[in-house]
Amino acid sequence: MSIIKTKSRGILIVISGPSGAGKGTICERLKEQNKNIWLSTSMTTREPRGNEKNGVEYFFVTEEEFKKKIEEEGFLEYAIVHNNKYYGTPKDKIADKLNEGKDVILEIDIQGALEIQEKINDALFIFIMPPSMEILKDRLMKRNTESEDKVLERFKTAYKEINEVTKYNYVVINDRIDVATSKVEAIITAEKCRVDRIEEVDLDSKEEVIHETLTDLI
Repeated sequence: MSIIKTKSRGILIVISGPSGAGKGTICERLKEQNKNIWLSTSMTTREPRGNEKNGVEYFFVTEEEFKKKIEEEGFLEYAIVHNNKYYGTPKDKIADKLNEGKDVILEIDIQGALEIQEKINDALFIFIMPPSMEILKDRLMKRNTESEDKVLERFKTAYKEINEVTKYNYVVINDRIDVATSKVEAIITAEKCRVDRIEEVDLDSKEEVIHETLTDLI
C-alpha cells in the first residue's frame, strides 16, 4: 500500500493554441496513447470541412439549436469566434468522466479557456505554440480548406492569441508532433504529482512502529 493517496478524481485539461499549431493532432495522439484520457467533443455552428464527421471532430448544429442549448445552460463554456460562428463545450458527461477518474481534455480556443479559468480553479491549461509564424502560415495554406481571406483572418487572430500565452500554466512548441505530444504527456504526469492533489498521507501500524523505534534511538 502506498503512503500517499492521491485524489481519485480526474484532471480537467484545457489545450489551446492558434489554428495550425497542431493541437488537434496532439489531443488525438494523447487519447490513443493513454486509455485514461477522455477527449470532449465541442459543438459548433460552422460547416464541416473536408472529411469531418458529425460527432467526431465536432457536433455540427444550426445556430438555432446552439442558442437553445445556451438557454438550457448546457455549456461549460461557449464563444463566438471566426466569422461569427458559435463554438462551445457541452457539459454532458464531463463531470461524470472526472468523477470516474478519467482525465478530460478540452481542445478549445483562448476565449473559452479564460472563461473556464474563472469557473474551475484546479484545471490544467496548456498552450500549443507553432515554431514560428512563417511555419504557421504554411500549415494554414496547405490545409486547402478555406479561402485566402479566411486564412489571412486566422493568421491575424493567431497573433492576438499568442499574446495570451502567459495566462496558461504551460506552453509547448509543436516543432515535431511526437516530441510535442510527449511533452504534454509529461506535463500531465507531473501535474498528478503536485502536493495539492494529494488526498492524504497514510502511515500504517508497521510504519508507526518503525518511526517510534528510530525516535527512541536518536
